[in-house]
Amino acid sequence: MSLTLPIIDISPLASEDRQQWQPVIKAIDEACRDTGFFYVTGHGIPAEQFAKVQQMAGKLFALDEAEKQKISIQDSANHRGWGQVSAEQLDPNGPKDYKETFDMALDLSPYHPQVARCPDLYGPNQYPNIEGFVQLVQQHYQLSLQVGLNILKAMALALGEAENFFSQYFTHPISVLRFIHYPPQQKSSNGAGAHTDYGCITLLYQDHIGGLQVRGRNGEWFDAPPVANSFVVNIGDLMQRWTNDCYQSTAHRVTSPTEQATRFSMPFFVEPDFDTPVSTLASCLAEGEASPYPEITAGDWILSRFSDTYAYRNKGN
Repeated sequence: MSLTLPIIDISPLASEDRQQWQPVIKAIDEACRDTGFFYVTGHGIPAEQFAKVQQMAGKLFALDEAEKQKISIQDSANHRGWGQVSAEQLDPNGPKDYKETFDMALDLSPYHPQVARCPDLYGPNQYPNIEGFVQLVQQHYQLSLQVGLNILKAMALALGEAENFFSQYFTHPISVLRFIHYPPQQKSSNGAGAHTDYGCITLLYQDHIGGLQVRGRNGEWFDAPPVANSFVVNIGDLMQRWTNDCYQSTAHRVTSPTEQATRFSMPFFVEPDFDTPVSTLASCLAEGEASPYPEITAGDWILSRFSDTYAYRNKGN
């Protein structure tokens, strides 16, 4: 079945005429309160850029297993590098996810002061030995971050806050760019188990194969088919806490391709600085209402969720 998610052209947010922002802000606000999922177009990243990154990711995933093991995420203190098939189990009650991954984020020296403050989420990336890889993915990280900040600007204004309310916390963001390769399966379809995302918002680029499914309010699963040159945007748990459940963090999953097709997707997890204080916005509380959520830092929240998802992080704990 298909749930019709709104497709929102966010190009007016680049206009100096703020009146042009208003329909976009309204559409994003409605989508965040309704399903917590929507598509965005007009984000400013051309199709050729996505094609280059997808081609580069293909080179990474085509490497020999031994070569990929050299940058294994299990050998990374700060959750960077290549993750083998079944390294993740997003649905604790389901089977392990049938996908391989590559994670990168801000590439900070081990001697950077921010790394000493939170070595679990800051530090150096692990890169494959592929010509042009580092420059391309670092550029794509920055392009994706700008799109995320643009959407957060609209969300802040929709919530009655200053437009930089969220973006002020992105000096050293813990945002992550991830490549995902879903090999074909014949006997099962568990590409990625049912889950909600951990952070603020996620921007997902998906290829033409499809497989993303969103759980509607009635509990049924609906397809979120690919829309050319778009991001699928969804609300994460941290934003749901921040907004006292006004903005919905919605469960989703991925079914594996069959018939020897492979699926590529590329989520960008838009997360603020590690020590960002997250407490319920006053505009999301009724008069006299107390927040059900205690204040927590963004980093502590993300780390608590990582521990539930990755078995390798719990060894010896």
